[in-house]
Amino acid sequence: MNGNQKKAAIVTGASSGIGKAIAEMLVSLGYEVFGFGREFTAEVSFHPVVCDLLDTEELERHIKQIRKQYEIYILINNAGIGYYGLHEELNAAKIKQMVRTNLELPLLLSNLLLRDLKKSKGYLLQISSVTALKNSPHGCAYGATKAGLTAFSRSLFDEARKYGVKVTVIHPDMTQTKLYRNADFTAAEDLQASLLPEDVAEAVRTVLAARDGMVIPELTVCPQLHRISKK
Repeated sequence: MNGNQKKAAIVTGASSGIGKAIAEMLVSLGYEVFGFGREFTAEVSFHPVVCDLLDTEELERHIKQIRKQYEIYILINNAGIGYYGLHEELNAAKIKQMVRTNLELPLLLSNLLLRDLKKSKGYLLQISSVTALKNSPHGCAYGATKAGLTAFSRSLFDEARKYGVKVTVIHPDMTQTKLYRNADFTAAEDLQASLLPEDVAEAVRTVLAARDGMVIPELTVCPQLHRISKK
């Protein structure tokens, strides 16, 4: 990394799972990493930022503080939540939480930081889902929020590319995380049939390793086998 000042990376949903794995990987690359989350119970090598991500004013205060000290070079919108089942069985609170966390939050953070990323000619990565690319029965609302995130990312790629910003949306398949804690299924323990959070972090590393002038707009990451486990 050039220069004496470390470049900053912001990762949401960094307290566990994919977000934590990505944050730790970015530290290994030499970035000053700020991981946002509600609570951190495990020791981490990055700067943990305890924050209610749905509190826009609190979020903005933390961003302004980071901006004062560092050049923001990477934003990774990873925070997400899923509720599953027949659509009529969901309640309004669950639907609102998915829309706000999975779609509204990335839109707001991208809006807050795009000028910084244009200045640094940095990276904006969205962690979407393979459900954004296909029908998702028993996960209609979740799939819709991720499809919205993917559509936003595709348009933003074309909007921001001329300013030097590299926009990528990553679509992980079934991954061994807490995402399925509200479902009657989970990722298979067989590593031939599920991803590890570190696999998604390696996908991020691949995006960042591309030569200057080459961008990977979309990347789908899948296990070798298609299989889920019932709880």
